This record gives sequence, structure tokens and C-alpha cells, in this order.
Amino acid sequence: MLLVPGDPLNPRRVDPHFAAQAAAARELGVAVARIDHDALTVEGVPAADDAVYRGWMLTTAQYDGFAAALEARGVTLRTSAESYRAAHELPGWYDALRDVTPESVWTVGDDVGALVTAVGELGKGPAVLRDYVKSMKHYWDEAAYIPDVADATAVERVAKRFLELREDSFAGGFVVRRFEQFTGVEARTWWVGGRCVLVTPHPDTPDAVPDGVDLVEVEPLVADLALPFVTVDLTRRADGEWRVVEIGDGQVSDWPSSRDPQELIRALF
Repeated sequence: MLLVPGDPLNPRRVDPHFAAQAAAARELGVAVARIDHDALTVEGVPAADDAVYRGWMLTTAQYDGFAAALEARGVTLRTSAESYRAAHELPGWYDALRDVTPESVWTVGDDVGALVTAVGELGKGPAVLRDYVKSMKHYWDEAAYIPDVADATAVERVAKRFLELREDSFAGGFVVRRFEQFTGVEARTWWVGGRCVLVTPHPDTPDAVPDGVDLVEVEPLVADLALPFVTVDLTRRADGEWRVVEIGDGQVSDWPSSRDPQELIRALF
């Protein structure tokens, strides 16, 4: 069964952003049920032993409650709360992928002093700040890019601005990733049961996908994570090496507008 958010303005309809995916599922004979994303209520969802959510991002705490509410109705999500956290938050997947992604350190919580201490492990040089879930890349110079992690003043300045912008959405703790020079656009790869089933453009660049995406190193590492449904975003580093930019839970990873949603539904069901 596919679970999708209802339209906030008309709860009897599917949220327009996910309507094409819901329609594709119905055309392929997959049952579809709506949930209230804002209230995370699941009244009316029928029992099912394999449900996949496709909707807006949820915090790990929200997903915990969502999964519990569904379980009480006899609905089993394919992705458990533990698996969601492992894919959704960088500390959950970093150790398994450390050889193919930028070196990273992180804190627990939003203490800037702890961040200054943590970045000492990176020595010196440029880095990118984010939290467990998201960066503020659209505020690159003020809230993402740190020219030199050895400059404590710069680290503090960027971190404080990051907190101002993220406000109540700050997730988990600070993450600092060593800066690597990437070239070209990202590819979004889709993995079901540890196997890559689709390679698509990234939603930010829906009409462009890099050629020759190389998954030789990445494939066994993602398989070892043993997560049911994830996305892995990759791009080329300046030296030509393919690098993992991000892993995300596939349920809340956006689908590129240029691709037929039936591709995704067929891969899932």
C-alpha cells in the first residue's frame, strides 16, 4: 500500500505534489491511502502488512509516532522507525560510507563550543556546515561554508547564523564535512532492499543527469546498510572520483519532475 499526504485545503484529495505518484500507483493496481501530514493522523487507513510512505519530510520523532499510530491500525511500514533514522540522519549512515563521502565530524545538540572542539579532528582547511538532516546551501557564505575550520571565530559565526536560519527545524546536532570540489550535476539513485533500481536526475536539476554513474564502490556499502528504501545522491569530484553527497530515506526524497512516476511505483511494488 502507498501512503500519501492529503491536500491541506481539501483533505479528500491527495496533496498535489504527490497526486501523480498516487495516480500511477492506482493505475498499477497498488492500493493508496491518504494521511493528514500536518496532524499525522491515520484514521481511515486500512490494515496492510507492507506500506510505503511517499510524502513530505518528517522528523525522526514524528516518524516514530507515525509508525506507532499505523501499527495500532494493523499497518506495518516497510521502513521501521529505526531504519528511517539511520537513513534520514547523517550519523546513521556515515560510518558505512566513510570511504566514499567527505570526511565528517558532528556534535550532539546545538552547543557552538562543542562544535569548535569537534572540528579540531579535521585539522585545518575548508568545510561545510549542516545539521544531521539539512544544510543551508542557499546561504552558502553566511551559514554553510567555513573557509578554514582552524579559525574558531569563523566556525562560530557560521554556526550561529545557521542556527538563526534553521530555528526550530534544527535536527540532532551540527555536522561539519570537509569541503571537496565537485563538478557537474548530481545524480539521484534509488535503492530498494539494498539494490539500486533507478538512476534519475536530482530534483534540483530535473533535466540533467550525469553520464557514466559508477556504483562499483558504493553498491556493497549501501547493501550492507540493510535499509529497505533509500536514495543516494552522487556527483563527481574534480579528480573524477564519484562521491556520495547524501543518503536519504526514500519515502521523503523528492522525485524529479522530468520522470514518469510509474518508474518509481514499479520499482517499489
